[in-house]
Amino acid sequence: MRAALVANREDVDPGLVGRALRRHGYTFTEFLREDHEGWLPVEDFDLVLALGSNWSTYWDHVAGPVRAEQELLREAMRRDIPVLGICFGAQQVAAVLGGEITKAQSPEIGWCQVFATSEAGLTAPSALTSGPWMQWHYDRFSVPSGATVLADSPVGPQAMVVGRTLAVQFHPEATETIVSHWSSGTGTEELDAAGISKVALLSETRSQVEGAEIRCNELVDWFISTIAQRHMGLPTV
Repeated sequence: MRAALVANREDVDPGLVGRALRRHGYTFTEFLREDHEGWLPVEDFDLVLALGSNWSTYWDHVAGPVRAEQELLREAMRRDIPVLGICFGAQQVAAVLGGEITKAQSPEIGWCQVFATSEAGLTAPSALTSGPWMQWHYDRFSVPSGATVLADSPVGPQAMVVGRTLAVQFHPEATETIVSHWSSGTGTEELDAAGISKVALLSETRSQVEGAEIRCNELVDWFISTIAQRHMGLPTV
């Protein structure tokens, strides 16, 4: 099975989510946001995985690739192709469905707990809220009409489902290597500005990643077996 992996050129590692999807038989074709003019037709794929980004959806200087990704996600959902959106990818899903992307009142960086909503009921797997997830974002999305919110935090919505699409604001893919990469270069400056110790963050990541991988596997298993298997018809988006 083929998965379209939407990512920025410098941040294309699907990490723990990639490992879990490969165990389900998926192989990845990279859809680099910077090279959106050369993307293959989404109908040739069985799943779309849209990763995070250091962009904001409302930045004028990246409007072209942002729109291209939204069109790809819109077409995937129209064709009933399962979509898993992470962080920026989740915000893009929300935007396609009519949600609003705005700057959060405060950034969310580090290992943070998310909390089940009343809408989640028995729908969401326990792995979603049974431990902290890696976060690194400055924006939040509003919940579009028709979506079911499964988890949130004081910053905003954290997980929602609509049709065969799952969008999560946190980073279930995060490995020690990924967090180390994010913490280098301008990431070091971001941590300093937020008053977060890079050494402490990497130390916490080492202690959290084993449990996070177990929960990530359970989350992906649930997504593939439950959400991606829904028979929805072709929604209008």
